[in-house]
Amino acid sequence: MEAMKLDILAFGAHADDVEIGMGGTIAKFAAEGKLIGICDLTKAEMSSNGTVETRQQEALKAAEILGAEVRETLDLPDRGLFLKEEYIRKIVKVIRQYRPSIVFAPYFDDRHPDHGSCARLVEEAVFSAAVRKYDEDGSLKPHRPSALHFYMINGFHKPNFAIDVSEVMHKKIDALNAYESQFMKGVSTFDTPLVNGYIESVEARERLFGKEVGVEFAEGFMSKKTMLIHKDLLGERK
Repeated sequence: MEAMKLDILAFGAHADDVEIGMGGTIAKFAAEGKLIGICDLTKAEMSSNGTVETRQQEALKAAEILGAEVRETLDLPDRGLFLKEEYIRKIVKVIRQYRPSIVFAPYFDDRHPDHGSCARLVEEAVFSAAVRKYDEDGSLKPHRPSALHFYMINGFHKPNFAIDVSEVMHKKIDALNAYESQFMKGVSTFDTPLVNGYIESVEARERLFGKEVGVEFAEGFMSKKTMLIHKDLLGERK
């Protein structure tokens, strides 16, 4: 796919990670005309349910529902996301290709080790992508995103900030429902936490985050960098 300058680039270890953590945020900003991309580091080939082909089809459907312009898969090894230079270089290439304003990754503290590994790989890549002499033999110019934020998948943590997704929460739920192989229980389904009311638990979490900030639904995010507020200091809302 031809490269474009993205406003937001969200990384996940597996297809459905981004939707779980920040599907509402993607839908919200896509509706405002922002260009958004999703990059899955693996093909989730170790998933207990579904096939690689099914997951790919579901991922494209979910991205379409949310309004993401780009979805890529790097084909790194599922359950093998160790901190390797070759993996960092592949992520750097994606960042330099799409030159996002903001990058998102899973939060480090999560029951699934791949999610924390994804966070560490993306953090390394965001830094290296801005280093002029890093991989200078490549044709892509250095790029420094303005921020790196982290979304929650399985965890429930006190967020550094939240985004109101009340008006687009239905799109998030629709995108998660697109992953029938992962969240729907069938006769031959292998029993995992994902097929036992997982979508309902995500919806409940976003409702709790919303309650904390005075809206119906919100998604919570973590950040290592202090955020500068230009607007909404006094609670003004559009």
